[in-house]
Amino acid sequence: MEQSELFVELKSLGMPVTYSHFTVTEKNPAPAPPFITFQFAYSSDMIADNQNYVEIGNYQVELYTTKKDLATEKKVQDKLKELGLPYSKLESWLDDEKLYQILYEIQLIGG
Repeated sequence: MEQSELFVELKSLGMPVTYSHFTVTEKNPAPAPPFITFQFAYSSDMIADNQNYVEIGNYQVELYTTKKDLATEKKVQDKLKELGLPYSKLESWLDDEKLYQILYEIQLIGG
């Protein structure tokens, strides 16, 4: 799966999705939660014979909600499972933004 395909699949969940961050302007305000951002974090390529043999991109998919929202978390998790993308999950309360951040770490092989 490639990054562009991940974007399309996350959009199918029916909430705003963007890479890295939403560009907020006077005419384009930030979306109301829940929303998703995702971005490349680092690579874990398999290396053989001094070459990157298999590209493995580690991505962070971040769900933001105003309250603990198990149903929305389940939608994201079910989508990742449907796509065959194992994930690790972390949760934080962002006090300044008054939002929960649910962070899913996934790997895209070849993407």
